[in-house]
Amino acid sequence: MSKTDEATGAGEKDARLTSEPALELEGVSFSYAVPEGAPEPAGGAPLVLDHADLSVPQGAFALLVGGTGSGKTTLLRLCKPEIRPEGGLAGTVRVLGRDSRGLSPRESAGLVGFVFQSPDSQIVCDSVWHELAFGLENLGVPQDQMRRRVAETCYFFGMEPWFHRRCASLSGGQRQLLALASVLCMRPRLLLLDEPTSMLDPVAEKSFLSLLFRVNRELGCTVVVATHNPGPMLDFASMAFAMEDGRPRQVPLESLSGEPDLLARGGATAEASAARPEPGERVVRVSGAWLRYEREAPWVLRGCDLELRRGEVRALVGGNGSGKSTLIMAVAGMLRLQRGRVSNALSGSQALLPQSPKALLSQPSAGEELMEWSGSAGYTRGQMVELATSFGLAGALDRHPYDLSGGQQQLLALAKLLLTRPRLLLLDEPTKGLDNAARGLVATHVRQAAARGATVLLSTHDVAFARAVADACSLLFDGQVALTQPAGQFFDESWVWHA
Repeated sequence: MSKTDEATGAGEKDARLTSEPALELEGVSFSYAVPEGAPEPAGGAPLVLDHADLSVPQGAFALLVGGTGSGKTTLLRLCKPEIRPEGGLAGTVRVLGRDSRGLSPRESAGLVGFVFQSPDSQIVCDSVWHELAFGLENLGVPQDQMRRRVAETCYFFGMEPWFHRRCASLSGGQRQLLALASVLCMRPRLLLLDEPTSMLDPVAEKSFLSLLFRVNRELGCTVVVATHNPGPMLDFASMAFAMEDGRPRQVPLESLSGEPDLLARGGATAEASAARPEPGERVVRVSGAWLRYEREAPWVLRGCDLELRRGEVRALVGGNGSGKSTLIMAVAGMLRLQRGRVSNALSGSQALLPQSPKALLSQPSAGEELMEWSGSAGYTRGQMVELATSFGLAGALDRHPYDLSGGQQQLLALAKLLLTRPRLLLLDEPTKGLDNAARGLVATHVRQAAARGATVLLSTHDVAFARAVADACSLLFDGQVALTQPAGQFFDESWVWHA
C-alpha cells in the first residue's frame, strides 16, 4: 500500500477534486522583455511559453516537470502578480476563476502562495517569529488573528523549539520549512513551489514532503510543484504535467517513476571520468576549526580538520545544518574562526559559488554578466560564447539574469567563475535545480577544471553527482569531519547516501 493509500484510504485520492480549477491557463504565450539597450532579436523575443493550456483541479497535488529552462518557473510566476516577470503576455491565467492580472496584493496573498527554490530569496526578516508575522503585518491582519495564525502554523510544523532563533542560524532545511510556513500563515488556497527540496538532504526531503502532503490533504490547499526530481513525490501526487516546447502536457504519474539518472549510469560523464590525475601537494589545511554564528548559539564547527591537495575534487556530504557551507566559507576566508586556523595557499586564485547564485549576478544581461571579469581574467568574447554554448546559455545572453530559471542562473554563475580559470574552486550545492543533462555538464566542467590542476571543494546532497566527480568524500557530523574515504568506497558502504 502506498503512503497515499495509508493516509487517505484507497479510492480517496481524488475525493477533494472539484470541477472548478484552482489554476487554469488558456492560450498563454510569454516572452521575456529585451534588456534596455540590447538589440531586438530577429523575429522578436523567443517564446518561453507558446499557447500553453493547463487545468489543475482544486485539492490536487500536481507535479510540473521538464528540463532546465523549459519554462516551469516562468509558468508558476505568471500566476502571482507580485513576482510576474516582465515581458509580453498573451492569453489568460486564472486562479480559482479570477484573472491573475486583476488580483490586488491582498487578494493574491489570500489565494496564491509561492515558495522559491532558494529560501534565501524569500526570507527577509532576522528572526523566525518576525518572518512568520511579516506578511500578516503588511496586510494589516489584527493582532489576535496574527498571533493565532503564527501559533497554529508553528504547531503544525513543529517549529516552536526554534521560534525565537535568528534566521541566519538555521540550517538549509529549517530555512526551507520556514519559507513554507511563512507563506502558509497567509492561508493561501493555491500553493506553488519551485524545486522546494533541491537543497535538502535525503532525510529532510522526506520530512518536508510529508508535511507538504499534510498541507494538501488536511488543510485542503491545492499544491503545484515544479521539480527535476519527481520520484520522491510520486506517492503524494495526484497528477503530473511535462513541459514540452513551451506547453505543459498532462502525463501519467507512472511515466515519471523510471527516469534514469544519467550520472548514476555514468553516461553523462565519460569524458570527465577519463581525466583523473593523481592529486599533488597539500594546498589547503583547516586545523582545529571552531565556529558559531552567535555568542550563545551552538557550535557549527567543533574542532574540524580538513586537508585538500592540488588537483583533488573533494565532496562534503552530511545533513542540513552539519556545517558544509560554513566550512566552505571558512576555507574561502569569508568567515572568521573563533578558534583554529585555515591555511590556504590558493587564496589569491579562488572562486566561490554560493548557494544562491544571485549573489554573483549584477549585470543587465547574461552576456554582460559573463564578460564582467574579462579584463582582469584575460578571456575573450569568443571564449565566453564558447563556454556559454557548452552550458546551453547561448540563446539567453541577451536576457536579464533574473529572468532566467533557477537552474539557468546556477549554470550562468558557474560559467562566470570558470571563465576566470581559478586554481581553487569552491562550490556550494552546484547541481541544485538542474536536470539530468545540466548536471552532466557541470560534472564534465568540474572534472575538466581538476584536469587543468584546479583543486575543487564542493558540498552536495546529489549523491550521483558526487560519485561521478569526486576523488574523495568527507562526511560532516557533529561539527567535525567524521570520515574521509575514496568516493566509490564511501557511497558503496553508506546506507543513507547512496546512488
